[in-house]
Amino acid sequence: MSDPDLRQEELINHVPALRAFARSLANDASHADDLVQETVLKAWGNLHSYTDGTNMRAWLFTILRNTFYSEFRKFRREVEDIDGKFAAQVPDRAAQDGIMDMRDFERVFALLPADQREALTLVGASGLTYEEAAAICECAVGTVKSRVNRARAKLAELLGTEEAADAAATTLDP
Repeated sequence: MSDPDLRQEELINHVPALRAFARSLANDASHADDLVQETVLKAWGNLHSYTDGTNMRAWLFTILRNTFYSEFRKFRREVEDIDGKFAAQVPDRAAQDGIMDMRDFERVFALLPADQREALTLVGASGLTYEEAAAICECAVGTVKSRVNRARAKLAELLGTEEAADAAATTLDP
């Protein structure tokens, strides 16, 4: 058997241990099975990056754990609204206003420098922490914070929002 075949076989042999670990994290058999499936898919797709002779079980457990906590962070911000009470309290503007606002935003967003668009997308839209965004961008956390701040300020200025007016007033005050 070649190295890729051995890796694939070893990966498959660890599935029961992954399932047990996933159940200890998720406390739900269905969610645990989804975690294992996601882990196996990620590992299978990145099997070429696994270094032979290292601990595959630890590698797989790390992938599973990171997947679980990424989902946890994502879902932690969500609120369950089975009966729709929360949704009913949210004011709803006319749909065409929202479409026009979105078009304005997209037009202005495209005017930002690429590094600011990237930082704002990672932190603002994707919900990553500044630290996670910095790791992805391969720069300092302060650089990401600065880029996000400059991007938000420029968007507010270009869109003519109240924040831009407040910032301009602060800047002009003696």
